[in-house]
Amino acid sequence: MKSRSLLALAALLVVAPITACAQDAPAPKPLALGATIPLAETKLKGVDGKEVSLAGVKGAKGTLVVFTCNACPWVKKWDARVAAIGNDAAKRGLGVIAINSNDPKQNPEDGYDVMQARAKKHGLKFAYAVDGTSDVARAFGATRTPEAFLFDADGKLVYHGTIDDNADDAKKVTKSYLKDAVAAVAAGKAVPMAQTKALGCGIKFRGKSAAAS
Repeated sequence: MKSRSLLALAALLVVAPITACAQDAPAPKPLALGATIPLAETKLKGVDGKEVSLAGVKGAKGTLVVFTCNACPWVKKWDARVAAIGNDAAKRGLGVIAINSNDPKQNPEDGYDVMQARAKKHGLKFAYAVDGTSDVARAFGATRTPEAFLFDADGKLVYHGTIDDNADDAKKVTKSYLKDAVAAVAAGKAVPMAQTKALGCGIKFRGKSAAAS
């Protein structure tokens, strides 16, 4: 009887982890280079209180989409640079939007009021909006903050990845991946480095039934 109990316990210990792993959601697959903007018509709430969509911000020369947030230390390190790149891209004829797909219930710092304050602090001249269900991030296959997706004038993805090669010190950057990609797209040229590894905090996805806040 004792041996049967031990065997039953051993079976539970083996099966339980397998069951738990099977329930885990698979990581989103990022958009492939050459892909078009997904969920382009989805309405997002901007920090100005108005609704905005990816189709609505699309620029004649291209479109820059950056998944970001308020709380992530990596985002804070790159904040000023992303603001400068985005503002410059907007001046060059690109559409620009920053998207916060994080669930503020997991960290209050990712709330809407903090988004508004952050946009004002960094002088954003482009849209900063809430992905109220995290479905836009899922559609892009975005998993990090910050994570950039740059589309050319034909609406094709030509750059995906990180901002540059030194989050800690802007003065020590040797490879300005996103800045160089934006300059190339604005000039109608090929992007020098089309893909890099996105570095940052994991996106704190909302539940599937989440509502915008």
